[in-house]
Amino acid sequence: MNFTIREMNNEDIKPIQAIAQKSWNATYEGIIPEEIQNNFLAMAYSDEMMQQRLKHSFMYVAEMESEIYGFANFTPVDEKGLSELSAIYLNPDHQNKGMGTALLDKGIQNIEGLKEIRLEVEKENKIGMQFYKAKGFKVVKEYDEDFDGHILKTVIMNLEL
Repeated sequence: MNFTIREMNNEDIKPIQAIAQKSWNATYEGIIPEEIQNNFLAMAYSDEMMQQRLKHSFMYVAEMESEIYGFANFTPVDEKGLSELSAIYLNPDHQNKGMGTALLDKGIQNIEGLKEIRLEVEKENKIGMQFYKAKGFKVVKEYDEDFDGHILKTVIMNLEL
């Protein structure tokens, strides 16, 4: 599979919004009601929020033949060297091809001062949980989260570098 990982630009916003929608719908079917998913996606991936992410965080895309198939979003590093991996999503048809690993590795290699990555994942997101554990992330805490009126089983995971 011949793909590249690069920094996101403005032209990537629409493809990223489409990937977020497709990935969320596939991942959270039967876990989070579709209406709640759509409400979250409309807010978190609005054009305005995507501009904010582009300006104030680290965004990488997985691209193959000029088409975007995945992305990752890391927050700025704090004074302790911690960044949150706030999103890593792939087109469901292109999972298990190394793109997720390459996106994670790009952040690890390129973000200056990075010593630790934290993330939150829904416990029933079996693909996500399996991926993060395989990459060395460790469970730090679990808690119930009220997500727009729906209770999620949220797992906080850390990777020390």
